Amino acid sequence: MSENKQHISESQKKLALYAKVLGHPVRVYIIELLKRQTCCYSGDLAQELPIAKSTLSQHLKELKKAGLIQGEIKPPRIKYCLNIEKWEEARALLGDFLNT
Repeated sequence: MSENKQHISESQKKLALYAKVLGHPVRVYIIELLKRQTCCYSGDLAQELPIAKSTLSQHLKELKKAGLIQGEIKPPRIKYCLNIEKWEEARALLGDFLNT
């Protein structure tokens, strides 16, 4: 089984990461929102989504860890924006995968 790890490319690892992080509807919603309005404050997201702030924070953390969003602290709020470069990479990888 360990031999198979050698056959997994970096692109496949990235694709799996993006697919995993986008595997929750709240995260998909956040990405769609950020695609439409470029940036958004976490407080605004908390008002728009009917979930606990701690749950929202966890979703934002996962999206940030995958590199799909960026956070900028502007006390007392955090502004989140889509990471265009990583989003384009995710789109390309997912598109290639789904079109093969």
